[in-house]
Amino acid sequence: MFWKFDLHTSSHLEALLDKEDVTLIELMNEEDVLQECKAQNRRLLLFLCQNQCMQDLVRMITTEPPAGVEETKRFKYPNIACELLTCDVGVINDKLGNEEPLLETLYAFLEQPSPLNPLLASFFSKTIGNLITRKTEQVISFLRQKDGFLSLVLKHIDTSAMMDVLLRLISCVEPPPLRLETLIWLNEEKLAQRLVELIHPERDEERQSNASQTLCDIIRLSRDQANQLQEISQPDPLLTVLESQECVEQLLQNMFSANSTESCIINGIQVLLTLLEIRRPVVDGVMDAQGFEKSYTVNSSILLAIQPHLIHFHQLLLKPPKRNPMLTTLGVLEEPLGNTRLHVARLVASLLYTSSASHAVVAQELCRLNTMDLLLDLFFKYTWNNFLHLQVELCVAAILRPSTPENSAHNLMVTHLFEHCHLVQRILEAWEENDKIQSEGGMRRGYMGHLTRIANTVVHNLEKGPVHTQISSLITGLPEDYRGRWETFVDQTLSETNRKNTIDLVNTHTCSSTLYNKDDMESPFPKELTLQQAFSDYQIQQMTANFVDQFGFNDEEFTDHDDTVFEACSKERIHPFDDDEEDIWEEKEINFATQTKSRNR
Repeated sequence: MFWKFDLHTSSHLEALLDKEDVTLIELMNEEDVLQECKAQNRRLLLFLCQNQCMQDLVRMITTEPPAGVEETKRFKYPNIACELLTCDVGVINDKLGNEEPLLETLYAFLEQPSPLNPLLASFFSKTIGNLITRKTEQVISFLRQKDGFLSLVLKHIDTSAMMDVLLRLISCVEPPPLRLETLIWLNEEKLAQRLVELIHPERDEERQSNASQTLCDIIRLSRDQANQLQEISQPDPLLTVLESQECVEQLLQNMFSANSTESCIINGIQVLLTLLEIRRPVVDGVMDAQGFEKSYTVNSSILLAIQPHLIHFHQLLLKPPKRNPMLTTLGVLEEPLGNTRLHVARLVASLLYTSSASHAVVAQELCRLNTMDLLLDLFFKYTWNNFLHLQVELCVAAILRPSTPENSAHNLMVTHLFEHCHLVQRILEAWEENDKIQSEGGMRRGYMGHLTRIANTVVHNLEKGPVHTQISSLITGLPEDYRGRWETFVDQTLSETNRKNTIDLVNTHTCSSTLYNKDDMESPFPKELTLQQAFSDYQIQQMTANFVDQFGFNDEEFTDHDDTVFEACSKERIHPFDDDEEDIWEEKEINFATQTKSRNR
């Protein structure tokens, strides 16, 4: 085999630069122009940094190219121009960041009417983002002089690239004193309040969704950067506003206004869930023993704002937005659970995991509304919705293993769970019903894996949890019939189930240590369900639910039944290697005559 080495890759480019009348387009047509630019070809950079060339490059990424050209070629030059402007070469950054006429041409893109071309918007965002990082002081100073800058960005927030511009201003400004100065400016412009106002039923769904996502990203970025701002003893002004009772109340008022929509409610709940995050999976940085970053304390003002609206969330569980019947792998579902009720369940789980001083008012209101009883009703009604099952399981785990055991309100939740929600009775009756269905040849209920985990959680916290004395007393107070059935269930049925699952896991582990068992995260070991374990599952559930929402799968689309289908398809489509197959690397005699004859055919 032979390789062709081109030792003169830039010779044609150099020949073009020797021409007196060479044009920018001619250079951009060269395949290696970007490579030569990054390699800091001195003659090329001198040409590109001419005033007219820089103006042309900026205009290419901010002006709609002529119509009537094939789409793949239409944006060829804007794409190359963007790559040249953002290739992180010092002289180009200096020219673009220090020349106000160039910044004015770039800024003029924001003054175009809506909607913006999304591809051009991405070019603009990438270019201005690079300048914010590399020419920070100059660009921040320029933008602060523009009175309508933030209004224009929010006007175009329905284009996702505008979200990136805002996040660059929050996350990419260095050093910390300049970042704080930028945050104060954005706060004075009421960025947080204006984004909250965009999550409103009267706004289009795309605008609401992007505003919600931007708020979530701001909250997470601000919390991640809190340590750096502590060096200058100043709280993050945007985070302070977003965590304030006034701001959260405004968001909730928008969500439950007279013409409330499902989109508005879901986008609002996503912001609330982010505000209630107590731990986050590590991405870059040092993780703790459980694989999470540092914990965050939930501000009491958030809970105080949510508490009066718990009745509205409860009503959503009772009367969600109307959904059409849904065809699933197990037949037609006349009344789907819906995204709204799933989000409300996630919100209740998050509220129960908070350890704020204001947690008591939330716990008392949830007991008064009997919300946990309603969630358990839904748990058993939607037999195959594992997304919901996990949320209800998390709620039970949070109640049975509180982070603050000396809390009368939380003790009230424990009592409520056993006496009013009849948790033990529900476990026993559902288990017996499933056994009966299976004995008659029916399918195992889809919630049985999570029901096993809930039963194990009760047993573990009865033995050594922070409220084990209270749980023991409540189980002792059960009617004699149920108490006896529970003891038999724990000693025999549950113990045998755990033993079988342990054997299943060991057998599965020999094949792959990364697969869950067939019951969708059913715990194979009777070990304690700690807050960290539960919240780890919660984070996985959130990411899974977001994936389902984004790609349009129905919330009833995946069931335990589908595991069997998936396994069958996998076996059909994925074939193991056959040891008897011919080794393609084995040395063998080559018959050129045979090969020639084969080619001639």
